[in-house]
Amino acid sequence: MAMPMDFKTYVDQACKAAEEFVNIYYETMDKRRRVLTRLYLDKATLIWNGNVVTGLEALANFFDTLPSSEFQVNMLDCQPVHEQATQAQTTVLVVTSGTVKFDGNRQRYFNQSFLLTAQSTPNNTVWKIASDCFRFQDWASS
Repeated sequence: MAMPMDFKTYVDQACKAAEEFVNIYYETMDKRRRVLTRLYLDKATLIWNGNVVTGLEALANFFDTLPSSEFQVNMLDCQPVHEQATQAQTTVLVVTSGTVKFDGNRQRYFNQSFLLTAQSTPNNTVWKIASDCFRFQDWASS
């Protein structure tokens, strides 16, 4: 029987996973957007400035409509989500903010929140996006 992990170790692991994920996510968004859907669960939901996109095919179609981008993350916060809230599924809440410039548009501030869930195999753990909420922060640039 596995020993329960102490809370500090749990938080440290969540933070490490979040940092690795954020680096991968924004590099993929900027440079390899075609494969971005690999980071999402099959039934993941994206809310992009109030518009809902659900499922991998819809996500792929949506990402194809976005112009090329240059993201700069200025803030990252994360915390593990209590297992009672996620039916014992290992889950991490990740919040980022920064600036983004989409080709042909001005630079804008953004805020993005992810719910990541651990997908474990015998050899490793892969974090997948269950929920993603992106919003421009227009008030910050006025």
